[in-house]
Amino acid sequence: MTTKTTTRAATGFMSIIAAAVLGLGLITVAGHVQATTLHDAAHDVRHATGFPCH
Repeated sequence: MTTKTTTRAATGFMSIIAAAVLGLGLITVAGHVQATTLHDAAHDVRHATGFPCH
């Protein structure tokens, strides 16, 4: 029987890497999309969740 063990440090490091990649991806996408597109998307989300925005 073979078992594979991971340390907590390795798991924590992978979480940090995943968060960094996701964050950089969001910043990159937000930097390349036009402002009206971001506004419209945020506006639609506000309406979908029932948050008053007008």
